[in-house]
Amino acid sequence: MTHRVLSPVLAGALLVAALLAGGCSGDEYVAPPPVERSDVADPAVAAATVAALQDDLDDPSAAGELGADGPAADLLTAIARNVAAMGLTDVTLAYVTETGTTAGDDAWDGLVAVTWRVAGFDRASARAEVPVSFADGGRTIAAIGADAKRLPLWLTGPVVVRRVPGALVVVAGEATDIELLARRTRRAVAATRPLLGRGDGLVVEVPADSQQLHRALGADRGAYDAIAAVTAPVDGSTAPRSPVHVFINRSVYDGLDPVAAQVVMTHEAVHAVTGAALVRGAPLWLVEGFADYVALRDVALPVARTAAQVIRQVRRDGLPDALPADSDFDPGASHLGTLYEAAWQVAVTLAEHGGEDALVAFYRDVLDGTALDAALRRHFAWSEAELTAAWRSRLAALAGVPE
Repeated sequence: MTHRVLSPVLAGALLVAALLAGGCSGDEYVAPPPVERSDVADPAVAAATVAALQDDLDDPSAAGELGADGPAADLLTAIARNVAAMGLTDVTLAYVTETGTTAGDDAWDGLVAVTWRVAGFDRASARAEVPVSFADGGRTIAAIGADAKRLPLWLTGPVVVRRVPGALVVVAGEATDIELLARRTRRAVAATRPLLGRGDGLVVEVPADSQQLHRALGADRGAYDAIAAVTAPVDGSTAPRSPVHVFINRSVYDGLDPVAAQVVMTHEAVHAVTGAALVRGAPLWLVEGFADYVALRDVALPVARTAAQVIRQVRRDGLPDALPADSDFDPGASHLGTLYEAAWQVAVTLAEHGGEDALVAFYRDVLDGTALDAALRRHFAWSEAELTAAWRSRLAALAGVPE
């Protein structure tokens, strides 16, 4: 659920399990290494092979025939089936360049530019450059994605797809629990509707394991090991219309109890359908607190349990002096549970003062670029200092300590 400063990623942390069971800058330019040229590379042949694969994506058997061996044929067949099952459109494949030699006398590695869009959900196409290993002088494909830092899930192998009202669920690998994931996704979409209306459609991608998750996100290995779910642009782009999906980290999510798992899914659905992952400048206590407000709105648990961590901290360390800072929301931090509960209580404070409609309007205004102070005045007749004082009073009451 956290959002790193200057990073278009919102991630669901393990703090939800705790509160319910009681979870180099992209702007820097780095010169690419020199390309290792191959004497056997034939760009024209490779480009023709890639074009043939694009043409054959509506025919899995024909796509498989472009594979250099059995595993490669299976992969290309699966990719073509994924395109149909996910309803991908605007799919293009274009050979870009060679990147070096690979196994075999007539084989080499290259880059292929790929675009795709989930019809009915994504407002624009995603884009990625994907490593491809060519064989047989470029006439066949031996592998896709070797050593790629970012690799879209639909290019990794077979996926299973379920459609529910307002959402699409895509599961890689063993998909024995896809019906459960689909039910949670459907409930998450339904939970957002009373406050948010329809919003954007929701796409949930479930990589088979942590390694596949990090590759789908283009993240360093281990960056999201403690995170249950991540809402992020599919291709890492920060453009306003970039496709944003929810990605599930099975290594954490599968260990959550049913209530916590549903809260995580609903929280991430709020991020996705409101476009929060592409917003810059909104304070994270609002982005994360509002998502938790929606996710916990209909959870029948006492606040002593759902806010247990922040209550303990207040009793131990006293009341916080200020609203949670953006710099505190780091996926690797050990105190995330307390932060999210604190942010949630800010949203609760606002809703109790001005009502849910005012909270939603305030949230949308800030996401649309309205200055925080102006939005607070407009919807609550409060300054940030007044909000902070009311929030501190609420925390003091919950913890049973003097202000």
